[in-house]
Amino acid sequence: MNESTIRRLIKIVEESDIESLEVSRFFRKIRITKRLSANGTGDAPTIIVSPKPQAVPSPAPSAAVAKDTSGLIEVTSPMVGTFYRAPAPDADPFVQVGTRVNAGDTICIVEAMKLMNEIEAEIAGVIKEVKIENGDPVEYGQVLFLIDPRG
Repeated sequence: MNESTIRRLIKIVEESDIESLEVSRFFRKIRITKRLSANGTGDAPTIIVSPKPQAVPSPAPSAAVAKDTSGLIEVTSPMVGTFYRAPAPDADPFVQVGTRVNAGDTICIVEAMKLMNEIEAEIAGVIKEVKIENGDPVEYGQVLFLIDPRG
């Protein structure tokens, strides 16, 4: 985010009744919080910018991966939307429990704002569990699949 965008966001927070605003853009996150004084008026906003990640993002949406304590990898939704297991209602699912996937294989679709975003596996392994039903809404960071990288 450039400086002029941040200044505009600060101005929005200062001039409104909201206490905080958080924006994620290009894998960076900024949070602007206005502290309220005892009389209910806002003090100067506090700005928190998350550090830039070291990995270079791929151009297509991809799923985030986090280690699970049991050795399985959690594949999480990179966005808010609707989860689809297949490319079309009458088509077979991209993956099922027991399916072996390679890094880069499409494993599902998350529809967001009428755009169908193919979600790819970031690691090779075997699908051990599908954590969400076809057509269900998903939140950012919600676990979609568990993958066993040793499988």
